Amino acid sequence: MRLTLTFALMLALAVLTGCAGASNERAPQQAASAPESSAGYRAADSTGGGGDVALKTVSLQQTEDTTPPATQPAAAERKIIRNATLTLEADEPAKAMQRVASVAEARDGYVVTSESVRHVGTSGEKGYEVFTVEIRVPAAQFDAALSEIRAAAGSVIAQKITGKDVTEEYIDLEARLRTQRALEAQLMEIMKRAQEVEDAISVQRELTNVRTEIERVEGRRRFLENQSSLSTISVTIQPPTPLVSTSGFFRSVGQAFGEGIDIAAAVTLFLIRVVLALLPVALFIGVPAYFLLRYLIRRARRRPAPPQPPLQEFQPPPSA
Repeated sequence: MRLTLTFALMLALAVLTGCAGASNERAPQQAASAPESSAGYRAADSTGGGGDVALKTVSLQQTEDTTPPATQPAAAERKIIRNATLTLEADEPAKAMQRVASVAEARDGYVVTSESVRHVGTSGEKGYEVFTVEIRVPAAQFDAALSEIRAAAGSVIAQKITGKDVTEEYIDLEARLRTQRALEAQLMEIMKRAQEVEDAISVQRELTNVRTEIERVEGRRRFLENQSSLSTISVTIQPPTPLVSTSGFFRSVGQAFGEGIDIAAAVTLFLIRVVLALLPVALFIGVPAYFLLRYLIRRARRRPAPPQPPLQEFQPPPSA
């Protein structure tokens, strides 16, 4: 009896063990099929009943950003500072400078500075005048303005164009500005909740530092905006330089004659300066000395002459 009962218990235990193994084998299969079932959804048919259903699969690639291209943020605008320096030659530098100024006005720009320097010619050479003008034009008009300025003169002697990309610095300034403004807002909230005077003073000190930094960053950002939106063009205009020297014998003689006249004029001017410098001395010292000497001479003449001893008559010796 006991043997039969033991055999029955062992048989039941074996059956239970097999069922558990089968259930464990089905579990991974159900887990593997779970993503497939969760990847879709059931939708009711058009009749609104609970009959036929459709299973729609969704690709994993659809989980990426599906925002239309029009709504995505545009790339940051490049901030490039472009400047140019030109040296031009023109037969009439004054008119060429006026044309450069008119180019700036026509291109929605303006003249920053305008200067003229007169150079005195050396011996026998004619003097000339050099004009310097600095203009600012919008960055979009930079190339067109350069072309018109080159055409305003006879020839281009020197040209230098520079470009500096400050986009990275500009973006960094904007990020720092947002951070400082957020910190300012937080400090304002803390300031409202402060109950102690010392706490309020400490927060006010930090708030002052933050606002100072905000003003500094804003000033730098405005400077970069101004420099990148307007380009600077500096133009120097001078008359043409003669390529062949006109020196010769007669020219040398003329230069020597001119130098002689200059030396004679310099000596004459020196003597005139000496006379003018001695004139006060003659008036204040020479004139009184002259009258004093004249008085002494007259006084000396008025004195009586000393008596002369009588002259003895000459008598010849007696003859023997």
